[in-house]
Amino acid sequence: MNIAQVITQELGISQQQTEAVIRLIDEGNTIPFIARYRKEMTGAMNDEVLRKFDERLRSLRALEERRQTVLTTIEGLGQLTDELRARVEGAMTSVELEDIYRPYRPKRRTRAMIAREKGLLGLAEYILSDAAVPAELEAEKYVDPEKEVPDVQTALSMAKDIIAEMVSDNADFRTFIRNMTVNEGLLVTAKKAVRANASDTSSADGKAAGKASSAKAAGKTAEVQNKKLADREQVYENYFEYEEALKKIPGHRILAINRGEAEKFLTVKIEAPEEKILERLYKAFGCGKNGVMETLRKEACEDAYRRLIAPSIETEIRNALTEKAQDGALEIFDSNLEQLLMQPPVAGKTVLGWDPAFRTGCKLAVVDATGQVLDTAVIYPTAPQMKVAESERVLDRLIDRYHVNVISVGNGTASRESEQVISDYLKKTKKPVQYVIVNEAGASVYSASAAGTEEFPEFDVGQRSAASIARRLQDPLAELVKIDPKAIGVGQYQHDMDQTRLGEKLSGVVERCVNNVGVDANTASAALLSYIAGISKPVAKNIVAYREKNGRFTGRQEFLKVPRLGPKAYEQCAGFLRIAGGKEVLDMTAVHPESYQAARAAMEYLGCSADDIRNGKNAGLSKKLSKKDWAKLSELTGVGEYTLKDIVSELEKPGRDPREDVPGPVLRSDVLDLADLKPDMILKGTVRNVVDFGAFVDIGVHQDGLVHISQLSDKFVKHPLDVVKLGDVVTVKVLSVDVKKKKISLTMKGL
Repeated sequence: MNIAQVITQELGISQQQTEAVIRLIDEGNTIPFIARYRKEMTGAMNDEVLRKFDERLRSLRALEERRQTVLTTIEGLGQLTDELRARVEGAMTSVELEDIYRPYRPKRRTRAMIAREKGLLGLAEYILSDAAVPAELEAEKYVDPEKEVPDVQTALSMAKDIIAEMVSDNADFRTFIRNMTVNEGLLVTAKKAVRANASDTSSADGKAAGKASSAKAAGKTAEVQNKKLADREQVYENYFEYEEALKKIPGHRILAINRGEAEKFLTVKIEAPEEKILERLYKAFGCGKNGVMETLRKEACEDAYRRLIAPSIETEIRNALTEKAQDGALEIFDSNLEQLLMQPPVAGKTVLGWDPAFRTGCKLAVVDATGQVLDTAVIYPTAPQMKVAESERVLDRLIDRYHVNVISVGNGTASRESEQVISDYLKKTKKPVQYVIVNEAGASVYSASAAGTEEFPEFDVGQRSAASIARRLQDPLAELVKIDPKAIGVGQYQHDMDQTRLGEKLSGVVERCVNNVGVDANTASAALLSYIAGISKPVAKNIVAYREKNGRFTGRQEFLKVPRLGPKAYEQCAGFLRIAGGKEVLDMTAVHPESYQAARAAMEYLGCSADDIRNGKNAGLSKKLSKKDWAKLSELTGVGEYTLKDIVSELEKPGRDPREDVPGPVLRSDVLDLADLKPDMILKGTVRNVVDFGAFVDIGVHQDGLVHISQLSDKFVKHPLDVVKLGDVVTVKVLSVDVKKKKISLTMKGL
């Protein structure tokens, strides 16, 4: 297999691009570095495409390694013919390769193996021949009680086992059956038999213990458990009698069905077009031509399909469906997490972080515009304490003393109840304060982590969580990088994913975002630095330690003094680490040190000084250049068009933050009640989550509303991500409200 050629065709790029990227990856360059600073070599392939390239390269190389193992194994058996070698070398997928390898792969002792050991291969070949004498007569020759072949029927049965394995091991048959099942098969689900009633067991336990009070308590516990079980069962009621074509079923249904099966609420099976499949096998084995052997051949084919092929094909297909569904879900995670991380910072505001809760109280933390925690408190305005007046006095003190501008409320348990308290308070006091609901996913994970303990050793987990909720409004990216990406639940079925793949995917998203924005080398945390290209977690800690010991970095060259940060790591990271107020003005830009000479030549040609760059006086610089200017400047600087345009862009807006282009969060001072919503009301909202079937939008009530995929646009929508992304501010119209079920249906059509 020519790996470069395969990738070229799959990604629709040139052979030259493919070879260049493979070379860059093999040289140890990171994806962010290649995407930003090797555009001339890659044809300006972006980070997302490069990551797909890298993943596919690793996959194809693993396939190639497996191919060599297969060839070596078959050759060791002395069965590698030229024809077989060609088939192995021509296999383009692991499934195809394993189908070819199946007859030669070491196996546990099978019924066919035992039959061969007892000398029944000749009888199997006789059944497959055009002989006119009935097989029963031929089978008499193979009867041998000493070999545990006591009679003719046993001999025939063993011979059929050999034929069945021949059918099962045939790669062409398996390919046909797999394709036929995928194209014409159904996925069928049904309700699983009801589990044992927990109250029965608990009651029996109570009697056995001879304690009526204990039995009563156990019965109460069982009642609660059964209620939870019934509620959970209701989630899957749509699948209690359900079937759908395998080739049409969407990914989110596959994941839902898998979860229902894992939780023992559903039984799942694949119904294949068995009649068509068997007809093909009958035909392949000459059934219909030789009536003498036809029954035996049919029985062998049926046994091969039902016992050996169908179960493994069903497993393969379900695994493939799950993998495809997970791929789709991972793309949603990718998009949602990127949008969450790339939310614009709310700069220059003093923020009150509010971690909502019921019994344990709402934790508050006041954070100034620089991210410094000024004060903390715990209030109990929600059930069961309902100490609203006392809580309002605490709010008065914190807001007035620290001049709080915004309240950042986590969206977890008791969020909507807290929002109502805040709204009522702001109405009553008329304070010039607004609030916003933020995604608090992972806040509790961070607060209990080593990183949270290290950052706030004097705080308890609640105070840390409140501080994190405040800071993630001020700078979502800087705060969220402290949390394992898997703990930031923005997608669907994250716990059902292959956790290794999920971790790799989401870490890649964080890395992409961090390097896209860049970081201030003198203020960035070790967590943030660890996502910079070429910087490992130990090196990130070394950077912070060096900074604490020696003071601010004054130039990029100083990074080379950091322990374990060598020349290769410096090459990868330097352009993404920014130094404001240093001696070299280009250190505050995304211009890589390797291009400083070219940048200075461009500055001279364009007539812009270092002070112009520092003071932002080069706005519109690129628009003044004609095609002839670009060509002349490229020749003068000795760099390609892509690099040159990036340099000039940085001279215009040094260290520009791409998050500036994203609409900010919707700040509110009031909250609607669910009962206030009426059909046809038009509202502004923020997209909180995007899934396969639509988008959930926060419109300022106690429940996010759903814009179903069919209501996202007047045009056909293939996937919600084609229309909306997490964090988008959208205009929606209320379609319907179910107060009892707390469901809001929204539309974006016609708006």
